[in-house]
Amino acid sequence: MTRWVGFVLVLLLTWSGFCQPGWAGLRDDRFDGNIFALYAGNGSLVPPRVTLKEALATPERPAMLVYYLDDSRDCKVFASTVSQVQRFYGRAIDIIPITVDSLLPTPSPDPTDPVTYYRGRVPQVVLLAGKDGENHILLDEIGQVSLNRLDETLANWFGIPPRQPVPVAPQQFNEVNVELAPS
Repeated sequence: MTRWVGFVLVLLLTWSGFCQPGWAGLRDDRFDGNIFALYAGNGSLVPPRVTLKEALATPERPAMLVYYLDDSRDCKVFASTVSQVQRFYGRAIDIIPITVDSLLPTPSPDPTDPVTYYRGRVPQVVLLAGKDGENHILLDEIGQVSLNRLDETLANWFGIPPRQPVPVAPQQFNEVNVELAPS
């Protein structure tokens, strides 16, 4: 009996020594899954409902391209901002998250190809909208674009007064999820 207990104990200790802990979080560059489902609590963004080609076919409806990586700290933090934009404008715009891992590194002159607008860094947000039969870039920024900046740009496009700017900051409310809250 003690022989079996000793064998099981040695087996467990050996096995646990080879296991790597699954440590990942909001403030690191480790992959731990889809950032929109994990850090924004909004898995409905991926996969996108429409392609860029479909979005550009309806010029009265702006398209928001969000270039990201699942293993980027900055993208993890920015995911909650994208989720808030969907909360306010989800029925009026097309949000198209694009993981840059899926882009071919060749430049493309085709305006319906997402690589056309990508500038090599993440997160990047591009707001496109049609006017006069052409698509125009309303916003093209790299980094942590604020919710207030995105709201102002979209409100100007729709011709509505922008909401009163609210100072918001990402706040982690558990070990995985983040939300934008007044600071």
